[in-house]
Amino acid sequence: MLRIGIVGFGFMGRTHYSCWKKVKGAEVVAVCDVNPNIVEDTKKAVGNIGDAESNIDFTGIELYSDFDKMLAEAKLDAVSITLPTFIHPECSIKALRAGLNVMCEKPMALNVAECDKMIAAAKETGKLLQIGHCVRFWPEYAKAKEIIDRGEYGRVIAASLRRLGSAPTWSADNWFLDDERSGGMALDLHIHDTDYVQYLFGMPKAVSSAGAKAPGGGLPHISTQYIYDDDIAVTAEGGWAMTPSFGFEMSFHLMLEKATIIYDLTRDPTFKVCLGEGEPFTPEVVEGDGWFLQIEHFAKLLEGAELEVVTTLEQSRDSVKIVAAEKESAEKGQIVSIVSTI
Repeated sequence: MLRIGIVGFGFMGRTHYSCWKKVKGAEVVAVCDVNPNIVEDTKKAVGNIGDAESNIDFTGIELYSDFDKMLAEAKLDAVSITLPTFIHPECSIKALRAGLNVMCEKPMALNVAECDKMIAAAKETGKLLQIGHCVRFWPEYAKAKEIIDRGEYGRVIAASLRRLGSAPTWSADNWFLDDERSGGMALDLHIHDTDYVQYLFGMPKAVSSAGAKAPGGGLPHISTQYIYDDDIAVTAEGGWAMTPSFGFEMSFHLMLEKATIIYDLTRDPTFKVCLGEGEPFTPEVVEGDGWFLQIEHFAKLLEGAELEVVTTLEQSRDSVKIVAAEKESAEKGQIVSIVSTI
């Protein structure tokens, strides 16, 4: 039985809790959060997609407010790190050096240098560190990559991705809206699509971004062209500038030589492949969402399963690097080159 601790019990912590409950052979035995009212606060609805677990039965779960104390006492096999981004490196490295495996939420860290420290700690300890790029596991996104990789509809000639919603005001102390702690919208939200672009096409050689400026600073909306050596046209748009009644959209349009693959959370059906002739069809996908599937994958790796690599630490770091270039491009109004880290 895998003994699991969750560090940070807001929306994502509760989401990880819900996922771990579904993993056979795993049990959440400890939760660490500085909020003294955590039991009551878990009854509140938060988030932009899906439902975080509420009315949690804390029976059998040891509650901690001190991370070091949890590491010393809880006898864990692994932890889910679901804390504000700026704390990811410190807590991940502490857990790794305490002999634990770590499932850390995205983004990996605020900058490449901090990512490199996390990578070094994972190599030094020999423990598993996985970054939660859930979109790589999201059934429709994973199926689209599978279709592209099979090559039956030719190569991708253009791709467009979107992720739009209102500002995430549910976080403790509004840390999401503090660039110093979250990296802002581009690093927290838009990175999902940046990372998927990298997953499909590899590292771009440069980016060209346009960004909206919020009163008082900040970047509430960004649109990026990812520049590659071939003639593929790849763009992604993300933002927190929508009004609350808009809801949430995540979508992609992938234009191949012989087909168009579409996913849009706001449509029915949400997912379809459109061929040159005949009616569009919806491919079968695995059950579950990306959050559960990435945690299930992590658990299987801990049990010794040999699985196809979905994400690497270097790729997680490189997604942080690409977003940094996007933010620079939006600020300067010019194309920014990306030097490969390979």
